[in-house]
Amino acid sequence: MLRQVIAGLGFLSILSAAGPASAADLAARPYTKAPPIAAPVYDWSGFYAGLNGGGGWSHECFTITNVAGVPVNPNSEGCHTANGGVVGGQLGYRWQAGSWVFGLEAQGDWADLKGSNSSLTAIIPYTNQTKIDAIGLFTGQVGYAWNNVLWYVKGGAAVADDKYTSYFNASGSVIYQASETRWGGAVGTGVEVGFAPNWSVAVEYDHLFLGTRSISFRPIAAVTRSDDIKQGVDMATVRVNYRFGGPIIAKY
Repeated sequence: MLRQVIAGLGFLSILSAAGPASAADLAARPYTKAPPIAAPVYDWSGFYAGLNGGGGWSHECFTITNVAGVPVNPNSEGCHTANGGVVGGQLGYRWQAGSWVFGLEAQGDWADLKGSNSSLTAIIPYTNQTKIDAIGLFTGQVGYAWNNVLWYVKGGAAVADDKYTSYFNASGSVIYQASETRWGGAVGTGVEVGFAPNWSVAVEYDHLFLGTRSISFRPIAAVTRSDDIKQGVDMATVRVNYRFGGPIIAKY
């Protein structure tokens, strides 16, 4: 019996001595590098809609060409600037390829651009007044993005709703009226910044080339008259857009 106890104690001492040595002989756990952190990259792709507001300036020049149905030598009646506020909305779609961004957009604005000047040709002094009360833009865009900052240029078609009025200086009585919907071209540029998920704000400048059109006035208390009216419009607006879709993508 004693012999068995001594043998058991000897076996336990061998195990206790071998245990630490076995643990020391184990290979160290290999170091594993942490995965890289995903860098967020703003994605400009998708449909968007928004509001805009600002100011506009229209340069208007009148040249009389016909009086009482009789052509006359073209004679300048003078020019003026019609200015005021604009406010409206826009709807568009963009798609992104690398840092390049392409898009299509329709914009419509209510406007109150009004101005006038006294005619340089009238025997009885009268004033020519113009008013633009609506503006539309239908444009394509090309831009370059630095993450959530986008610079773009745009170009396409423009349309304006024009009203013309002439009135005697002394009495204020209206003697001529006319209106038209005038089409032309538009170019512009802007910088847009994404400031929150799906939201962005931009500042934009546009120039509208609306050319020269012959306008026949409706006489109210005078003989008939026609003028060639040249028009160009500048607009500066602040825009806020909401884009439908995810705001960022992950880049490793």
